[in-house]
Amino acid sequence: MRARLALQAAGVAVELREIALKHKPPELLQASPKATVPVLVLPGGVVLEQSLDIMRWALQQRDPLGWLPLFSVTRDDTLACIALNDGPFKQALDRYKYPARFALADGLAWRAQGAIILQQWQDRLATQPALQGKHWGLLDAAIAPFVRQFAHTDKAWFAAQAWPQLQAWLAAFEASSAFAAVMEKLPLWQAGDAPQFTRFLVTGMGC
Repeated sequence: MRARLALQAAGVAVELREIALKHKPPELLQASPKATVPVLVLPGGVVLEQSLDIMRWALQQRDPLGWLPLFSVTRDDTLACIALNDGPFKQALDRYKYPARFALADGLAWRAQGAIILQQWQDRLATQPALQGKHWGLLDAAIAPFVRQFAHTDKAWFAAQAWPQLQAWLAAFEASSAFAAVMEKLPLWQAGDAPQFTRFLVTGMGC
């Protein structure tokens, strides 16, 4: 989701290819033996296999909405927050949302760990309109899909927390035209169905 958000914000034209993760086309494996999603295939055979790398690449091509932080101190803060999201928060999210995968009776202890980080986002949003500062940016787009997953694991619990600004920030994201666009379902990429465009992004159902 966040890769598509950045490509959309940058206005970079790509062909979108959606796959069923249980039935990956051989063309994907040829482009990226790692076979994870998202994968951005660029002209000349360059392949980006991490969503954050795709976001950076897209916004370095064009950044009409000013998503990239301008100053080194802001860049460092943005990257530190994304690292916190992609590391400890993602770990807590996975175990909270899918406890059986990790042989856990429930994910409540991990929910509590994730809530500590969500409180940090609430504290930031209590003093500024967006996580990145005065307006939505790279940091917001990088984190919002994960906060959404956490919130939707138990909507009643999330709504009951004393996080008014965080809840409003998430609601605004989910009500945005950008969110609606990236949530649009695509036809599945079938084996043998060659891409029509020299630059294409592969995403997976449920990602």
